[in-house]
Amino acid sequence: MSPAVFSHGDLRLYLLSLLAESPQHGYGIIQSLTDRTGGTYTPSAGTIYPRLAKLEEDGLVTKTVDGRTTIYAITEAGRTELAARENDLAGIEAGLTDSVRLIATEVRQSVQDAMKSLRADLAAAEKDDRTAAKSRPRTASDDSRLLSREEMHRADAIINAFRARVRTDLRTHVAKGGSLPASVVTDLESALDEAARGVTVALSSPGH
Repeated sequence: MSPAVFSHGDLRLYLLSLLAESPQHGYGIIQSLTDRTGGTYTPSAGTIYPRLAKLEEDGLVTKTVDGRTTIYAITEAGRTELAARENDLAGIEAGLTDSVRLIATEVRQSVQDAMKSLRADLAAAEKDDRTAAKSRPRTASDDSRLLSREEMHRADAIINAFRARVRTDLRTHVAKGGSLPASVVTDLESALDEAARGVTVALSSPGH
């Protein structure tokens, strides 16, 4: 997603909507924009801070300096403008949701294409191995290496597909305004750790 997603005035309005939810520092605002666009748009500090300064100049936000951190908060005038442009904000959010959905579709298509390419590569590799085997006696060790190579490629594909699917689901959920509890991430981490340990134990068992 390019910055053009936010046409003239849209980013200003969207910043007000973020600050209406809670006061934030500049980095938090940038991170919120990144999360809500599914990671497809990360504005630079040079984009965000001048707009925050203009909002402050217009009396729509205030800033409070706490040590090295500057916190921005919406004012009553800011809330009034936000309420007056409620329909515009709904249109912006709908556009962001459509964009994130499109990106998610593209990611899934990319995973499918990668799987097709992988299957084609495996078939070509197997054909090459068979051709090479004709020039020398085939052994059980050759069969084992070929099978291991195929399973390694399959494992890579499974891991990549899982990563793409989970990341897309998480980013799409957050981009639509859904919450992401820490418990969900903790459960994901625990499940992956358990899966990794299972693989390690299986590979360490006799016969592998």
